Amino acid sequence: MGVVSLWADLCYEGIRAAVGPYLAELGASATAVGLIAGTGELIGYALRWVVGRAADRSGRYWLLTFLGYGTNLIVAPLLAVVGSWQAVAALVVVERLGKAVRSPAKSALIAAAGDRLGSGRVFGVHTAMDQLGAVAGPLTVAAVVASGGGYRGAFAALTVAALLSVLALAYARRLQPPPAPPPAQTIAWSRRAVRGYLIGVGLIGFGLADWALLAFHQVRLGAWSSATVIAVYAGAMAVEGVVALVVGRLHDRWPGRGALVLAAVAALGAAYPLAAWSRTPALVLVGVGLWAMTTGAVDALAKAGIAERVAAPARATAYGLYYAVFGVAWWLGSLTLGVAYDRAPAVAMAVAVVAMVAGAATLVASARSGSAAPADLP
Repeated sequence: MGVVSLWADLCYEGIRAAVGPYLAELGASATAVGLIAGTGELIGYALRWVVGRAADRSGRYWLLTFLGYGTNLIVAPLLAVVGSWQAVAALVVVERLGKAVRSPAKSALIAAAGDRLGSGRVFGVHTAMDQLGAVAGPLTVAAVVASGGGYRGAFAALTVAALLSVLALAYARRLQPPPAPPPAQTIAWSRRAVRGYLIGVGLIGFGLADWALLAFHQVRLGAWSSATVIAVYAGAMAVEGVVALVVGRLHDRWPGRGALVLAAVAALGAAYPLAAWSRTPALVLVGVGLWAMTTGAVDALAKAGIAERVAAPARATAYGLYYAVFGVAWWLGSLTLGVAYDRAPAVAMAVAVVAMVAGAATLVASARSGSAAPADLP
């Protein structure tokens, strides 16, 4: 499943890297670009709870996962042939809908592997492979565009990655072992603990600015070229992958304390805005590193924590709710931080720090509120 995500993210992140300038090339306004990107993300996250419930009720986890990944096979080649920004906008939304369909079911399947191998380990490996694709995707697009293939040529090249992701998924389906009971060290948690956990992760997501805002500051600072900003982004994705592997191991080494590990990383990462939005290029680089460290830990540990807290028959629903909570919180946070940054970067710094520290504190509180019965649904 890590290989599946590597190819799928190469395709998705490649599209994400190219679609903004491609829309501009087709005549879309900045307002239209922002609205398209924000609306697609919000719809994609908000629908995941509904899709997760459908996955648990039907038991068709693999079918939904195939349908979700299959949308890339439709979107990437069509992006290479459409000629209007309105059509590109529609395809961007379709791609986000595809991710909404696959994400809860996919996470439930990975969590099932975690019952055998350790949830921290499997989500850490998956996140690391995911980030490898996130680095390769934009670099692939840049190489094709630089060679004269243009954005349409880049989208055509990304279709190959979409096909490889579906083929890898078919192979993964053949490898699935029969269901196994959770290991003895799996911790049972109360519904209150699940809610507290989601609130804590949501607060952290609220405080984590979107990369676009961090990149905006880097360009506004004037110390780095656009090429350097892209290279810094690729480096941040690499940091996320390495951190995910490390914290995933820590999660499994200290059963039941994954929330405390995530809280510690978030508390340390709360310093990222103080550096990332400073006027010193070296400090900005440190801030980006702290930001990447936190996002990598959240991506691996938050999902592993859901696997600990929710019984297998309800995990897709729980993952759908997690994605919805985190996505909406991240969207609202990015909007709030953007408005605050326009007023004064110091205000944005304060908002981000407070949100992340509050999220870390909430995670610590949720880790202390376990009970003897496992949660079914949040």
